Amino acid sequence: MRDSSRLTRRAALGLTAAALPVLSATPASAATAIGGERLARGGIQVSGATGFPRKITARAWLLADCESGEVLASYAAHRRLPPASTLKMLFADTVLKKFERSGRYQVKDSDLADIPSGSSLVGIKPGLTYTVEQLWQGVFLRSGNDAVHVLSHMNGGIAKTVAEMQARAVDLQALDTHVVSPDGFDHPGQLSSAYDLTLFARHGLKDEEFRGYCGTRTANFPAGGKKTFQIQNTDRLLTGAWGLDVYKGLFGVKNGYTSHAGNTFTGGATRGGRTLLVTVMHPAPGTNAVYEETAALLDWGFGNGSAARSVGVLVDPLSEGGARAGSSASDGNGAAGAAGTGAAASSSGPSPWRLAEGGAVTLALLGAGGWALRRRRRATAGAGAGADAGAEPRRRRRARAAAGPDAGAERDPADVQGS
Repeated sequence: MRDSSRLTRRAALGLTAAALPVLSATPASAATAIGGERLARGGIQVSGATGFPRKITARAWLLADCESGEVLASYAAHRRLPPASTLKMLFADTVLKKFERSGRYQVKDSDLADIPSGSSLVGIKPGLTYTVEQLWQGVFLRSGNDAVHVLSHMNGGIAKTVAEMQARAVDLQALDTHVVSPDGFDHPGQLSSAYDLTLFARHGLKDEEFRGYCGTRTANFPAGGKKTFQIQNTDRLLTGAWGLDVYKGLFGVKNGYTSHAGNTFTGGATRGGRTLLVTVMHPAPGTNAVYEETAALLDWGFGNGSAARSVGVLVDPLSEGGARAGSSASDGNGAAGAAGTGAAASSSGPSPWRLAEGGAVTLALLGAGGWALRRRRRATAGAGAGADAGAEPRRRRRARAAAGPDAGAERDPADVQGS
């Protein structure tokens, strides 16, 4: 496994260009209560229902009704944590509609030159021509960072794609999210939350192509000439891999893993005409823990959780009529759409125009790319663990320490945990 702490100068320059516009803005607070003030409280938030599963170890999670947006239960919903490849949901929601799925693209060496060491890959080869549909299958099924980078370069480059993703997060009112790279790989400052990831899934699923890709179990992928090889979705609740049963009614959405971020997963399932979304971030180490805890939350939601009263709501995007964060007061039960606590909530984050302006300034500063390299050298091994690292239980810190010199690297999806 290659050392993921090494970045090429080219990659560092790209990340510098991508990160500076958003770093100049006030970051969202972990206490931001978008969706209702109860979502910022400590402890499990649930009301009106019993029989809640006890063995949920995740550092943050959220269960919501997809159609109404009502949050049925949550824990540390706005805690900012490394998202791993679940951030690819935001990437897809931002870029997916820009290219016709039947379009074709011949991959260049430069398209693959800035992929972080240790990334999960689908197996894209320079010189081969791929359809846009095949590239998206590489993103959704195998979580291939090579597919993400090819699509990002088709979109105008890494910096442009990251700036557009950050602007989309602002529009979705996902103010806990700070995008540094489009693939979700561990980089200092790349953070999201269970609330934001659920927003990404809910909005992405409105698109038929997004939903189709995230629910695809297998596909044939080009190997050169007329040869192909089969790729399988790394979502174990969708495929029934690694000793798990296929979860009844599950249709995706996205899983992730890095040794710094641990396991993350956002899943959606429909039963009896009702669709629920669950995001689970960073459970205790275990081969299938993130999937088992997701299944437990879904089981409760479809069962006893049917009687749960809302403790919050998934807000609508600003561009689709959503109320801006801080513009209305919460009713105390979390039902108000966008009540905020703290300066970050009331500021609502950088506007897309400010992001574009910042991106232009940053591109002019690319000659100072040494900044990113120096910052990378100073970063500690635990920088990707987010603001709550100090509160992480001792047993988890020992488990992460046992990861050894590859900490921060994604594992091959076929090996341990799709990322």
